[in-house]
Amino acid sequence: MLCVFKNGVVRAPRELQIPDFGRVNLKDSNQTLKDFLAANPFNALSLQFDDNGFLGFSPHRTRLFCAVNDVYCVFVGSLNNLSSLNKQYGLGKGANEANFIIEAYCTLRDRNPFPAHRVLQEMEGSFGFVVYDHKAGTVFAAVDADREVSLLWGVTADGAVMITDQKELIKASCGKSFAPFPAGCMFHSEIGLISYEHPKKEMKAVPRIDSQGAIAGACFAVDVMHSKVNSSSIPRIGSEANWSNWS
Repeated sequence: MLCVFKNGVVRAPRELQIPDFGRVNLKDSNQTLKDFLAANPFNALSLQFDDNGFLGFSPHRTRLFCAVNDVYCVFVGSLNNLSSLNKQYGLGKGANEANFIIEAYCTLRDRNPFPAHRVLQEMEGSFGFVVYDHKAGTVFAAVDADREVSLLWGVTADGAVMITDQKELIKASCGKSFAPFPAGCMFHSEIGLISYEHPKKEMKAVPRIDSQGAIAGACFAVDVMHSKVNSSSIPRIGSEANWSNWS
């Protein structure tokens, strides 16, 4: 998977971008997409979203894609309790993990019956996903707590934010300005980075040195000494935005 968001759709934590970011000859994100498609010539596809970015996807039994009403999801992994989750959200038996993620996201966005971290806590299995809501212009991403699925995120040479499961691609576009997406965490473009395991705690940047001994984009960990003030609820949109907070 290759997800790139431009023009301020996502504002990544500043600690992902290292000071000498501009001194290395890096590929822009459009060239990286071409490389991704060329490496998967028979089954890769990509979706462009005007000037806001793109999603690149290569199907696999543990890599799924779904699109519903201008909401797009790329999912990696598998959920052990998918059947019970589908039943809880009114989905049919044939719905896959990507279908479920979109349904859960839209429920949180439109009704906000409970905080987003509660949905992720109920998911059993290995997972990493990226949701892009084109109408709202928002991004929602998460990785399981056991890091059975590994996603990377970083800042590209042309200032976009990249999320991918392929290290070679992100190194080509981001140089040293990338890091593993933190396990047990979720990111929403309007809320920021939150630990869904410890949603009441702040996150802190942890300096990272790569295998060559060079400073790289920071990792992030739960700051057990500081509690959050803001909610982890996904902001509602449209007419539902004025509803009272159910949580």
